Amino acid sequence: MTRATAGPMRVVVCGTRFGQVYLSALAQAAPDRFQLAGIVARGSARSVALAEEYGVPLYDKVEQLPDDIDAACVVVSTAVGGGRGVDLAQALLERGIHVLQEHPVHPTELADCLRVARRTGTQYQVNTFYPHLEPVRRFTAAARRLIQLRKPVFIDAMCAVQVSFDLLDILAGIFDGLRPWSVAPVAGPAGRPLVSVEGQIAGVPLTLRVENRMQAGDDSSSLFLHRITLGTDAGNLMLANTHGPVIWSPVLRIDGRGVTADYVGTPETPTWAGAMDEVWGEGVLAALDKLRERVDSGVDPLQGSQRHLTVARAWKELTEALGYPEVAEPDSGDPLTVADLAGQPESGRV
Repeated sequence: MTRATAGPMRVVVCGTRFGQVYLSALAQAAPDRFQLAGIVARGSARSVALAEEYGVPLYDKVEQLPDDIDAACVVVSTAVGGGRGVDLAQALLERGIHVLQEHPVHPTELADCLRVARRTGTQYQVNTFYPHLEPVRRFTAAARRLIQLRKPVFIDAMCAVQVSFDLLDILAGIFDGLRPWSVAPVAGPAGRPLVSVEGQIAGVPLTLRVENRMQAGDDSSSLFLHRITLGTDAGNLMLANTHGPVIWSPVLRIDGRGVTADYVGTPETPTWAGAMDEVWGEGVLAALDKLRERVDSGVDPLQGSQRHLTVARAWKELTEALGYPEVAEPDSGDPLTVADLAGQPESGRV
């Protein structure tokens, strides 16, 4: 039986690189819902500084955690990224601590963690992160409604290789799964910045282009994150960027009725500062809310986990089709604005 939580859920964050996003989110959470209770890290200068900034203890071993810790956000690379994230997650589960683990996770490791969670009466959830962001949720909700109304014809998508796991989870959220699923590489010359694969998701033809390259030691240097177009016999719904906007483009009407394109929700997108401070933080709390709902309901840890197991297996097939990422050293230089492209003085961002 899953151990329920009375009062605020006391949460520790493991890892302080991308874990900084989780720390910021928890620090801004409603005090009656979540409480940041500590950091688990190896003791780098960054970890020490963050523990001081947030006024919480710094632990370097799971064994040091007090007994009143309810949950842990494991934001440490798993074996697929050369890290010890899964070992850390299992050690926490053995302590009776619920775990939210940052993706990606190899399907075998994911299944192992779920078995440990079931045995120890805890909850284990993979956080694919981006599906919890408001613009992606808006796109997913509209896409689900669209395929109820009209027939899906194709999916055309682009992503960076390090966010391919969550791209598959976004699509699984639209179609309530991925099956029937298949993927195969498209032959092309070596050295391309984008590698193409074709296949199907939920029986719908898929074309996917992946930036299968990364800068050494920095997975945040990609040229983009996600772009997804769902095509139907009535028109196309596009998530232009991970942070929006979401655009509906109806099919051509010779009779002139309707519009050529319209926004689903706001046309505005956040600044990068706003995305990281607000949109990402809200997404972390949305994922933690789902974990807490499972804890409070006492559901079997295996119930509802099939989607992430399917996504993990599909992601493994996808990465095998793509091949090992190439090393890239992009130099983005100074930021460019719309005014730069128009050759005009910047008038301010809408």
